[in-house]
Amino acid sequence: MTEQHVNAPAPRQVFLVGLTTSQANLTYELEELANLAKANNLTPVETFTQKLERPNPATYFGKGKVEELAEAAKTYDVDMIVANDELSPSQIRNLEKLTNTTVLDRTGLILDIFAQRAQTKEAKLQVQLARLQYQLPRLRTSMSVSLDQQTGAGGGGFTSRGSGETKLEESRRRITSQMVRIRQELAELSKGTSTRSAKRTTNELANVALVGYTNAGKSTLMNRLLARFGVGADTDDTKQVFEKDMLFATLTTTVRQLTLPDKKQFLLSDTVGFVSKLPHNLVSAFKSTLQEAANADLLLQIVDVSDEHYKDMMATTEKTLAEVGVTDVPMITVYNKADRTELVYPEVSGENTITISALDPASQDALIDLIKKQIFNDVQEVTLHIPFDQGAVQAKLAAKHTFSKEDYDETGTLITVELSELERKLYADYIV
Repeated sequence: MTEQHVNAPAPRQVFLVGLTTSQANLTYELEELANLAKANNLTPVETFTQKLERPNPATYFGKGKVEELAEAAKTYDVDMIVANDELSPSQIRNLEKLTNTTVLDRTGLILDIFAQRAQTKEAKLQVQLARLQYQLPRLRTSMSVSLDQQTGAGGGGFTSRGSGETKLEESRRRITSQMVRIRQELAELSKGTSTRSAKRTTNELANVALVGYTNAGKSTLMNRLLARFGVGADTDDTKQVFEKDMLFATLTTTVRQLTLPDKKQFLLSDTVGFVSKLPHNLVSAFKSTLQEAANADLLLQIVDVSDEHYKDMMATTEKTLAEVGVTDVPMITVYNKADRTELVYPEVSGENTITISALDPASQDALIDLIKKQIFNDVQEVTLHIPFDQGAVQAKLAAKHTFSKEDYDETGTLITVELSELERKLYADYIV
């Protein structure tokens, strides 16, 4: 495995195939499919499309197009086809037989990428669960033998069954058992995540979550803000998040605390990116990964405004958020990568929108100002009287706030400071 990582295999050449239907935006979807393929070390060499009202239930494409595919596979010496849709088990089997290639559908491709990118225990379990859910209806005899070799045939309490049970049935039982175990492990891990989230909530800090299409610049923006306002992130790489120009560069939700020059603080979360036609099983499995977005006080939808399909990407983000139950959370739309386009879009404006370049400090400052207006909108300036013998209270306030005015009388210190509604309740006894 180490040697394979060091000497990465050459990209495998593949065909991309897709159908034009009445609802499909095929140009956009195939461009995205090509990027997904490249993220999985595959090189698209040719694209085949067909206009059909609905996919052929047996072979996805029509008979003539399948024959064209088979002939092209011989000519180009290509042994893999990547389909733009999720295919049924019979469609995959029939296409493989007729074209003499391996067929990978969009769902299988995305699952493969997620399996490679998963780093944390929770992410690995979530991907494993999604893959098992995908494999279960696609099991066939050859796959069941392979699974037996991987998991150890005869184990897991199956030895007492009658000899009439097939390998296929045994594999189905084993996968179902694995899914139950994984769900139990995820439930335990979720308890820990909820506890950490609750601790952050009691720490009186607002949570701002970055959401959006994969590769829109979420991690880039987070790292630039961390370098300026995060503790130690300017000198310690471990404080930053993984950043790379490719789809699904990271699957891990990262939470960091930012402290602004006026000492206002909030939490910033970088979440997994979205993609169109995200597999249903994966959406379900990754609900806990998006917990930070669900619990956020404010969402920043990061949009790559330099991409001509940015509106489709926004629609994908909003649809996915709705699917995982993230609703009724205030949102700022951040049109990013403005430095990469000279086009001006009239709709890219409004009260809760901003156009920026994540690399530009002035853009970052403008975004921070907009965030502050949203999450500190309940802040009011008040005057507190802190007795001299309660210096710890004043020290606690000074650690989190900048005093606009400070004076003294015979018994204590008079402080003028901006406090949130919650803080005004906490320090009600000192307000004058």
